[in-house]
This record gives sequence, structure tokens and C-alpha cells, in this order.
Amino acid sequence: MADFGAADVKRLRELTAAGMMDCKRALEEADGDFEKAVELLRIKGAKDVGKREGRTASNGLVVAHLVGNTHGVLLELNCETDFVAKTEGFQSLAAEVSAFVATTGPASVEALLAAEIQADKTVQTLLGEANSVMGEKVEIRRFEQVKGEYVAVYLHKHDPGLPPSVGALVALDKVNEQVAKDVTQHIAAMAPKYLTREDVPAEVVDNERRIAEETAREEGKPEAALAKIVEGRVNGFYKDFVLLEQSWVRDNKKTIKSMLEENGVKVTRFARFKVGQA
Repeated sequence: MADFGAADVKRLRELTAAGMMDCKRALEEADGDFEKAVELLRIKGAKDVGKREGRTASNGLVVAHLVGNTHGVLLELNCETDFVAKTEGFQSLAAEVSAFVATTGPASVEALLAAEIQADKTVQTLLGEANSVMGEKVEIRRFEQVKGEYVAVYLHKHDPGLPPSVGALVALDKVNEQVAKDVTQHIAAMAPKYLTREDVPAEVVDNERRIAEETAREEGKPEAALAKIVEGRVNGFYKDFVLLEQSWVRDNKKTIKSMLEENGVKVTRFARFKVGQA
């Protein structure tokens, strides 16, 4: 018998937007394997499953720190409630740590936590003090550094009473403020995962092909048409998650690639964080 409980059904429902009974059946069919259950729901046509994978219940904020216009840091700091996220102390902590990342360039969150940010005080110690003062678990989830000829940032608030929950950094090969603004806002809104299709790991593409084929078979598509259908759905995946192939949010008749080419600019790197999402 599959080993899962009501909490697993609830979590699967939150991640996939599928119905409760559909989630329960998927977990039963997957023998309690959560990731397999997500795949089964995708194959059976649950709406937006692929785009909602990776959600967590974390609160917090996304903060950015720019060094001139050639180096930017994006950092996600988590807490347990919105109440703490909007406090001055929490936001000041995020600003201090992001500036420290820009100065020291740690290779990982682990290295950052072990680094000395104040006299005889590591970042981990600083977080521990914040935990005690704020009465909640406070932790650094991730950070990203982006460098280039021109780096720009966009931070978005979903609620005007709370700090930014989405952040986008982009590096261009030349200075163009308007393009940088357009691209960072697009990235924040459309959540690309990769810059080009060549950046998508082979195992991710293989998995998308497998799911597309299983979905087509589940839908009863003819065998002779499978190859074309699978190729079309994989191309659809690229259009959803590859920045250069996405339709520009301001003009869906253009891709981001064509918009950049019109302006003679290239994106060399980008990063996007949303609180609580992978």
C-alpha cells in the first residue's frame, strides 16, 4: 500500500493546482513517490503542473545589490511569516548580507555562512542572533552574482505592504538602459529558466520528450503522428522556459531574441528569484 498522508495530498494539490481526488489517485498510482505523482498529473493533463513545480511555503524577500553597473547580487532571505519579512530589522539584514556577497564573492551559501561579516562574527552567527530577536527561523536560501558590460536589476512587490518577492538581474554586452529595463521586467513576469535552448540540460530535454510521448499516448494520438507531436511539445517547452525564445511580454508578436537583435544588444547572463519558488 502506498505510504502517504493527507499532508502529501495537500502539498501535491498546492504544487500542481490539480483536484484533491486527482492528487490522491496520482499518489496511489505512484506508490507514494511524490515526483512520480507530479509526472503522472502532467501526463494526465493537470493545468500548469510543470510551471508550479518547486513551490514551498517560505516567506521572506528578494534583495539586490549593485556595484556600479557591471556587477549585481540577487539574494533570497527567508523567514516564517510576512510579519517578520516587512520589519526594518529583517530588511536591513538582507541588505547587509547582499552587500557582503558583492564584496567577498563567496562560492556557495555554505561558504557565505562561514564567512566573517563583522569582527569575530560569521554570517551564520548573525542569522542566529536574528532568529533569537525576531522569534522566527531566518535563513539565506540562495544568492546569485551576475557580472557583465552592463548589469541591471528589477524588483517586484506583489503586495505594496511587503518587501519585494521577485527579483531579476540581467547582464548585457553593452549599455542600453531601456532594453535592460524591458528584459528584467520580462524575466520577472515570465520566469524563464534558461538563456538559450543549448543551456537546457540533456536530461531535462529527454524527460520532456518522454512526458510528451506518454501524454500523447494517453490522449490516444495515432502512432504515426507521435514524433511530430512530441517535437511540437518540446518546442513548446523551449518557448515557455528559454528566455530568447519567449514571446516578449510587451509585444507578443516578437520574441525576446528578435527584440534584442533589433536593438543590437545581447543578454550574456540573467538570474531570477521568487520567494518560495525553485
